[in-house]
Amino acid sequence: MSAEYRVDLDAFARNLRRVRDAVAPAQHMFVVKDDAYAHGLDVLVRRAWNEGVRWFGAFDVVTGAAVRAATGPDARIFVWLIGGADDLAAGIAADLDLGIGDQALLDDLAALDARDVARVHLKIDTGLHRNGIRPEAWDAALVQTSDLVAAGRARFEGIWSHISEASDADDDDARALFLSAREAARTAGLEPRFSHLAASAAGFARGEFREDLVRVGAFSYGIRPTGGPHEAELGIEPISTLVATVTAANPERVLLDVGSLHGLPSALSGRFDVATPAGPRRVEAIGLTSLTVAPWDAVVGETVPVFGRGALASATDLAELIDTIGEEIALRVSPVVPRTYAGQLG
Repeated sequence: MSAEYRVDLDAFARNLRRVRDAVAPAQHMFVVKDDAYAHGLDVLVRRAWNEGVRWFGAFDVVTGAAVRAATGPDARIFVWLIGGADDLAAGIAADLDLGIGDQALLDDLAALDARDVARVHLKIDTGLHRNGIRPEAWDAALVQTSDLVAAGRARFEGIWSHISEASDADDDDARALFLSAREAARTAGLEPRFSHLAASAAGFARGEFREDLVRVGAFSYGIRPTGGPHEAELGIEPISTLVATVTAANPERVLLDVGSLHGLPSALSGRFDVATPAGPRRVEAIGLTSLTVAPWDAVVGETVPVFGRGALASATDLAELIDTIGEEIALRVSPVVPRTYAGQLG
């Protein structure tokens, strides 16, 4: 394989500073699911820690434990994909903050060894239906949580939810439900230390949504939202480039090794250009591990940026051509493609 995924860690650090300024006085929870959006978990987490990030959103318990190994004991690490009692026990053992969006998990927690004390963030379903406790079940969940706290089995840390970011009106309705759920928790004697509702887009655009923590993944990596403001408007920059290598060339076509077992979506065939030494050339066909590109006087071994930093198209530029999101394009870079890093490591 001759392709590589180049990551600029200094650009990443600039994005982190931009995020921190944009969401202040809330704290940035840096989301690192899917191997830090395919950029390499360990390196990105270590650099983020050195840049002052203290909250990490790790999605699942296995990823959370990996973040704990990279950061040491002082980071706060939030996970929210929890499969049951075994996941709860592993999360507690790794000293993770646990996002509870299912009443059955409260039952599982009550059945664990009495020495296990969980840091609990209850999730209210504000209408997105991406798990979360339904409003009609919220009071019962508060009773369960109060019992766990009284028994010394849990510490009540926070209330959280997701919003759709589909429209301001939908998000306003979701926030109203979120605030009502928080007030009900306070009435039940559960005072959250942390509230978190917003992710990247709302965290930047709507100050009233920021609360105590803002979960920002995509913007940290310089991936802008589909159909939204450009990177320059947001003050962020792509941090990575998929670089392909010429493996064959003739007067009819040039073949590029992209090294990705997942491939780019075939729907992008014939729809975007790559930057070559001879100028832009159209990508004519997309294979599992290669691209066929319109010809130029190419030399085997020559490198070509496919998308990302320094390329003609960002991940979101490509995503917008086929009605998806930039994260989906970034995550197609296979884990077997070597990651190379410029700038200060963690």
